[in-house]
Amino acid sequence: MRTRLRKTWETRTPLERAFIAALVVLLAIALYGWFVQAGTRARAQLHASVAALQAQAARLDQQALEYARLRAAPAAAISTTDLRTLVQSRIDAAGLARALVRIDAPTADQVLVVFGAVAFADWLNWIAALQSQQVRLESARIEALSTPGMVSVTASLSRAKAQ
Repeated sequence: MRTRLRKTWETRTPLERAFIAALVVLLAIALYGWFVQAGTRARAQLHASVAALQAQAARLDQQALEYARLRAAPAAAISTTDLRTLVQSRIDAAGLARALVRIDAPTADQVLVVFGAVAFADWLNWIAALQSQQVRLESARIEALSTPGMVSVTASLSRAKAQ
């Protein structure tokens, strides 16, 4: 095969040889340019993804530090006030007293509340505030009203047990 290519090359005139050599050089330059461009584009993409991964790693490190800090912190103290009083004060603080229909305390650690017409978002915020006070929602019946965003709620709340 090699000898055949050599014979074919030698049968070409010097002008044809120069032309073929110039084409080979141009092809090599074009391929080199294409590889450099592809490499540059890939490098830019990798640089962007590395920056995003470094930011994500920094966020994870911050979250890990926060997690360790929270684990080392002492547990929140359970409120010793009467549960009904605590729930009533949270209702007043949230501005939901106008919607309150009834509040009953069957036991010292359990309260039943009934709201007539309350905004669902306000009710969720109120429940979140109670959870920060170690009061948990045991059960709830929520019914949508004809006014958009308004609901009627019957909920049973209890004091979280110390573990």
